[in-house]
Parts: sequence; C-alpha cells; structure tokens
Amino acid sequence: MQPVMNPKYPGLSVRVADEGFAPYIWGSDFSFEVAAYGAAAIGKPVEQWPVTPIVPYRKCYGIDPEEFSAFHNAPDSAIFMAYLDDEPVGHLVISTNWNGFAHIDELAVHAPARRHGVAKALLDVAQFWSRKKKLPGIMLETQNNNLGACRLYERCGYVIGGIDQLRYRGIDAHTAEVALFWYRLFDNPLEKPLSSTTSPRLVP
Repeated sequence: MQPVMNPKYPGLSVRVADEGFAPYIWGSDFSFEVAAYGAAAIGKPVEQWPVTPIVPYRKCYGIDPEEFSAFHNAPDSAIFMAYLDDEPVGHLVISTNWNGFAHIDELAVHAPARRHGVAKALLDVAQFWSRKKKLPGIMLETQNNNLGACRLYERCGYVIGGIDQLRYRGIDAHTAEVALFWYRLFDNPLEKPLSSTTSPRLVP
C-alpha cells in the first residue's frame, strides 16, 4: 500500500509499518489525562452524557511492539504508522474480527502530536482498508474515562453498540471504568458517501 496523505494537513501521511515501528513505540508518550467519567448511553450523544469529574491523573497503556508482530504482512491484518513531517507520531493495528467486522486492535498517537489530525487520518485508513476488503464495518473499544476519544469516534460516524460495566472489575473491583464498544457501519442508508476531500488520498 502506498503512503496515504491527508489533504488538510500536508505534512501528515500514513504508511504501512516498517522496521522503525519498535523504536517509535519505545520513544513515544501515549499517556492521556483522565479528568472525568462519562455515563454513556446507547443512542445519546457524548455531549449529553452525565459527567462525574475526578482529580485528574495521567493514564498510559503499556504498548508492546511485539504483541502484534504476526499482524505484519498478513492477509487479514495490518499495522500502519502515521508521520508528521517524516517523524512517526501514531499507529493503527487493524484485523478482521471473528464476526466479520474490521477490528481496531490499537490506535494511539504520541502526546505532543495530538490535535494535528493524526487519529482522524488513521481512522480514514482503517475505513479504506476495511472497505477494500468488503467488510460491513469497523468495531473498536474505548472506555468512559477517555472522553476525547469518544468524541472523536462520534464525529467520525461511530455509534455505541454495547456497554460493558464489568469488563475491568477483575482488575479493580471498585473501578468506575466502563468498556464502550463502538461501531462504524458501512451500510447505513443515512450515511453520505465519502467525498474526495474527506477520504484518504493515495500518492506515488
């Protein structure tokens, strides 16, 4: 697959991950600030969720570049890296799930590179990859304490298909963290087709 350029951010591109993937992972900061928990509800916009503020803290998932080593150059999975001015700043791990949907196993952006369209560009590539494989849509999971990600997915046409309040209770019996399962369905009759200005553009 050729590099994908984002016309709104000329210095931003997405490419198939190469041998620079592991050094990029080890050298990046994927943490984010948690300042509140949202009470998600199916069919209700994120901005209408009741929110419980908390004392802010930084949350970071431990990302192991070897975890998805088998996803490289595989028929039903792929790893992509996003670059800003040729510096790696984000990545996407995607695969075909057992239920026929594309599954975003991981999407992360280096903290200093956020708010430059990186996550949106990676989601555009996820859609391109999924449609090319003629899959019915995309699914992913996030949590009710990552409200920025929830707003992004909503803006990109994802809807909540499921809420799991017990998923993280095995780690912490008293946690307020709730798993949210988001879906991007391609056969929605109300959905407008992607235009040339919003879809990823392949360049030589």
